[in-house]
Amino acid sequence: MVTRLYTHPIYLDHLTPPGHPERPDRLRAVERVLEDERFSLLDRRESPRGDEATILYAHPASHVEKVRAAIPHEGLARIDADTSASPKSWEAALTAIGAANAAVDDVFSGAADNVFVAARPPGHHAEKTRAMGFCFFNTAAIAARYAQRRHGAEKVAIVDWDVHHGNGTQDVFWDDPSVLYCSTHQMPLYPGTGAKDETGAGNIVNAPLSAGDGGDAFKDAFRTRILPALDAFRPDLIIVSAGFDAHYRDPLAELELTEHDFDWATAELMDSASRLSGNRLVSLLEGGYDLHGLAFSVAAHVARLMRG
Repeated sequence: MVTRLYTHPIYLDHLTPPGHPERPDRLRAVERVLEDERFSLLDRRESPRGDEATILYAHPASHVEKVRAAIPHEGLARIDADTSASPKSWEAALTAIGAANAAVDDVFSGAADNVFVAARPPGHHAEKTRAMGFCFFNTAAIAARYAQRRHGAEKVAIVDWDVHHGNGTQDVFWDDPSVLYCSTHQMPLYPGTGAKDETGAGNIVNAPLSAGDGGDAFKDAFRTRILPALDAFRPDLIIVSAGFDAHYRDPLAELELTEHDFDWATAELMDSASRLSGNRLVSLLEGGYDLHGLAFSVAAHVARLMRG
């Protein structure tokens, strides 16, 4: 089992205001935990710079130019109440896209069985025409379209276990039955979307959880809604929007998951990928704002990817 890791120093140069939860230390925590000896066989690669044209797979040119214009020459610029940009933010976002697309190439070519992309800024809140929730561009959505356009994937599934609903991914694929979007998340919580009755073209499967829910409710959501949806859909690729802010230590929400729950979910999705998708699974880091909870959870997730 070959598990590849993509990361890049540029991700540390995307700066946010003091006290902002989406900060460079998140990546430093991930990097430190993956230096452990048990990850010695991880196939480590530097993220390539993305092709700007691929952003148009999920966003109109007007949105791309709006984000580009918002990048400051110095200091920080606020895009919305939660989302800030610094001079290197454009390069960081573009390199995150490059890594996700390279990961898709890897699993379709057989260069890797699965891939984890440790990048920032995250992406799943970015709607077609709106940057929000710490996100500029929807990396997972771009990667799904990339798989379809470059590798002939007919159907792609995106499974999102970030504690916040991926409103952006839902927005991009709302009326596109070739992409299945499945999400567990806390409700009510930012951004306010993700109810069970939000079903798009029958391709949106939301499994909201309540504050205080732990591993049992999370696993039940997978067993009753997400895994059956994957079986019925039979995707050619599974992309995971792997946010770890449902961990009980996280300051931005009230779910009670542990790293063992993420290990379990990873194993379940790997089994689905084995049966349905030729083992093709790409995992993209989204949220996770307590540094210890994030590190423990990423370690469990990547260790499971490596074990197969």
